[in-house]
Amino acid sequence: MVRELDPPLANKAFVNSALAEGVRADGRGPYDFRSIKITFGSTPGHAEAQLGKTRVLARVSCELVRPRPNNPSEGFVKFSTHFSPMASPGFEVGRMSDDEVLVSRMLEKALRKSRAVDTEGLCVIAGEKVWSIQVDIRVLDHEGNLLDCACIAAISALLHFRRPDVTVRGTEVIIHPMDERNPIPLSVHHIPVCVSFAFFDGGNLLAVDPSSLEEQVEESSMTMVVNIHRELCTLSKAGGVPLDMATILRCSQIAAVKGAEVTELIRAAVNAALSEKR
Repeated sequence: MVRELDPPLANKAFVNSALAEGVRADGRGPYDFRSIKITFGSTPGHAEAQLGKTRVLARVSCELVRPRPNNPSEGFVKFSTHFSPMASPGFEVGRMSDDEVLVSRMLEKALRKSRAVDTEGLCVIAGEKVWSIQVDIRVLDHEGNLLDCACIAAISALLHFRRPDVTVRGTEVIIHPMDERNPIPLSVHHIPVCVSFAFFDGGNLLAVDPSSLEEQVEESSMTMVVNIHRELCTLSKAGGVPLDMATILRCSQIAAVKGAEVTELIRAAVNAALSEKR
């Protein structure tokens, strides 16, 4: 009598055997992203990114606040994440999951610490008034690779966002309604893109943009944040099987190519949305 494998072991064997043949369960090649779709709301700064069946909504808002004493001429860019239990059975109300912690920290590194947004350009009155930019991330559907999808949604929303114009009279700041004066875009220095990898078979097999099935059986994961200038903004790998330098270099080359492709998609989507409003 042949003993059947437990479902997790069967899934792992299936994923490994498929990748060894250069294919995946959904028909993609090892280095292929799922289809990417970016849509925008009627107001500036609302963007929804869809990566396969994974969907993330990003909403950008702003307010005038007092700057930090040690950085009197710099504004703020902040991120918050909301993981609804409707998006995945693994998300619980009132409890921050490991995925939520990872997404929040990586978005901070990818978009804030890489200086993607010009925070000095958010200063209105040094030491008194600066803009605080808030990016709220909401996961709508989780079918794998939340981080890359959230990054696409967040940067798309930031590029699409427009803040109100202001007039400074002494210490008084007058905020003009958007129907009175044209709103102002944020100054974005570069577009960071997350490219995530899943590793199998002791690190000998890899897959870009892992699906939920692949994430369940992966032996390790790694995310590289790159821009179109082929700069590595940050790298994250926590635990799992060790990777040799040759594998990391190969992943960096793949990430550079995939990052450029995603950047062009983001730019095209934002430009098309802004053109419709003119």
